[in-house]
Amino acid sequence: MRQRLNKALGPVAFVLVLLTVWLGLFVTPPDVDQGELVRLVYIHPALAWVALYVAFGMAALCSVLYLWPRTRSMVFDYLAAAAVEVGVVFTILTLITGSIWGRPTWGVWWTWDARLTSTALLGVLFLGYLALRRVPADPHVRARRCAVAALFAAVDVPIVHFSVLWWQTLHQGATVLNSNLTPTIHGSMAWTLLLSFVAFTLVFVWMVIARYRIEVIRVAGQDVALEAAIASRRAEGVPS
Repeated sequence: MRQRLNKALGPVAFVLVLLTVWLGLFVTPPDVDQGELVRLVYIHPALAWVALYVAFGMAALCSVLYLWPRTRSMVFDYLAAAAVEVGVVFTILTLITGSIWGRPTWGVWWTWDARLTSTALLGVLFLGYLALRRVPADPHVRARRCAVAALFAAVDVPIVHFSVLWWQTLHQGATVLNSNLTPTIHGSMAWTLLLSFVAFTLVFVWMVIARYRIEVIRVAGQDVALEAAIASRRAEGVPS
C-alpha cells in the first residue's frame, strides 16, 4: 500500500502543478494594480512556503529528533539531509521568481532588501550544511555536527518571516499568513493560490522521499563494499 502511494505521489503532484499553471494563466483574472504580473503569485509564494517553512522546518525537527538521545536514529539524519537538499533547490527558485517579479515592480532584479537578503543568507547557510556533510567523519559524528548546523541555520527562518514587519522593506507583506490572519486575496485567485501551496508541498515530499531512498541505497552500498574489503583482507591472511 505504501509503495503504491509513493508511486502515485509524483504523478499527482505533477498534475496539480499543471492544474495550478493552467488556472493561474488562463482562468484567474488579472489584478487591479499589478495586472497580468499577479500571476506569479501562484508560483512564488508557494515556493517560498516550501523553502522556508516546510523544508527547513523539517530539517530542524529531524535534527532535534536526532540530537535527542531517546529518538536518535540515522533515519532522522538522512531525512534532514534530504530536506535541506530539496530546500536549497526551492530557495534558489524562490529567489529567481522573486527577481522576475521584482524587476517590473521595483525596477531592479535585485536589491539588498531585508527579506531578500535574509532569504539569500538562509540559502548560503544550508549550502554550508551540505558542504559540512561532505567532510570525512564517523557517520554519527557527522550527523551530530550537521544537526547542530541545521538548528543554527534555522534561526534565520523567523528573521525572514518577520523581516517585513521589523524593517522597512520593498517586499510586500504576507498575502495569507499575515499578522491579522486576514487573506488579501479572494475568489478563484485564493483557491488557485491554495492549490499551488498543496501542489508544491507534494512535489517537495516526493523529492524528499526519492532523495532519502538514494541515501539509504548509497549507505547500504558502502556497507557491502566495506564488508567485502574486510573479507578480502581476511582471506589474504589465510594460508593456502
